[in-house]
Amino acid sequence: MLKENSFIPLSLWFIIGMCGLFGSFMIAMILGAADTSIKEVWLAIASNVKTDTITMIREIRLPREVAATFVGAALSVSGAIMQGLTRNPLADPGLLGLTSGANAALALILALSPSAGYLAITIACFIGAAIGVILVFGIGAMKKGGFSPLRIVLAGAAVSAFLYAIAEGIGLYFNISKDVSMWTAGGLLGASWSQLKVIVPFIVAGMAVALYLARQLTILSLNEEVAVGLGQKTNIVKISLFIVIVLLAGASVALVGNMAFIGLMVPHIVRRMVGTDYRFVLPMSAIIGASFMLLADTLARTINAPYETPVYAIVSMLGLPFFLFIVHKGGKGVL
Repeated sequence: MLKENSFIPLSLWFIIGMCGLFGSFMIAMILGAADTSIKEVWLAIASNVKTDTITMIREIRLPREVAATFVGAALSVSGAIMQGLTRNPLADPGLLGLTSGANAALALILALSPSAGYLAITIACFIGAAIGVILVFGIGAMKKGGFSPLRIVLAGAAVSAFLYAIAEGIGLYFNISKDVSMWTAGGLLGASWSQLKVIVPFIVAGMAVALYLARQLTILSLNEEVAVGLGQKTNIVKISLFIVIVLLAGASVALVGNMAFIGLMVPHIVRRMVGTDYRFVLPMSAIIGASFMLLADTLARTINAPYETPVYAIVSMLGLPFFLFIVHKGGKGVL
């Protein structure tokens, strides 16, 4: 049955989440190799004043943190959808072949068409993400009784390693390893308004469709037979949600490269807050995921300033113990 936290109302959780998101965004905008003030941040956003610091905020830090917000939300929502759709507590775009497939496709298009624009790169990432997850689930279904959480994760690890090797091989063969690494290192350095204009609409569209299908996803996550009995067109819903996952994960890779574990951690945390109804899980996952990504990026920029620590390393340091904990629990008491 659906669970709700009996101590804190859902509306209060959303208010707390939005306050946390605003606070995380402001911290990310203020702190960095060059610390700024709240007044300078406000002037950069709401005025036409031009100083060196304000220009830096407006052209470098602001698009970077907007990218962090959307990527954190997209990866968290896609992870929540994957966990609900497969009823697999270990499902995550970074663990089940989506991001590795997108990385391989990105390397291929950089090799074959170095002058490709952001739209072409984004579409290539969508295709690569789809191929990656199809390979994982295809391998997982080869043996009778497939689709167990452990088997899917093992298939994901194998396929991800294979696709990352392809990306590395393409980089070495075409002598573009540096370019591929810049895209796939898992960081927000270099995020620009021109990138955001192309990629953010895909993320917004994907999340809008996900929210529209949230009720159907809730029923599917509990029992597919019940969903069929209620007249739900499960195949259409599954295909639509699969497309949403590919959109969100592919757009995220096109924007910041490889980023695992966010889609695993955040939905589990959110379910402890708002229960298992995806009408609440998805929007709260977007809020918490965006806040988490903002704080991770802030830590990456400040922990060893003026040098930058890869965001992927920070997320992985938190995500790997969480992953091992979920494996140890076997998913029980989490979903």
